[in-house]
Amino acid sequence: MACFLVPTTEAIVTTVIKHAADKKGSDNIFIKKMGWLNNMLWGGSALLAFEHVWHGEVTPWFPFLTAAADPADAAEMLHEMMTSGVAMAILVTLAWVVMVLVAQAVMKKKSPATAKTKA
Repeated sequence: MACFLVPTTEAIVTTVIKHAADKKGSDNIFIKKMGWLNNMLWGGSALLAFEHVWHGEVTPWFPFLTAAADPADAAEMLHEMMTSGVAMAILVTLAWVVMVLVAQAVMKKKSPATAKTKA
């Protein structure tokens, strides 16, 4: 129903953080790779939003989310956001953390080998 709103909100927040950190020139590896997280969140959210539009759960007229029109459906929608939406956002973020750590480990492993071949 509206589970895509949670990763979308996270994508908005991380995009703002990334822009602010870019202005300051942060050297933090996670800040540098936050573009990956933003792409994953925005892409997944767009795909989920399209799926919800396709199934008629999101409409171009108010209240936009069909479940928001009925209080009983709204409660179910909020429950879905708190369970599925939060779980998806956490899973994507954890996948990104693993990606960054693996990329950092690969770069550290390549650095000494590159230095030896040049010497």
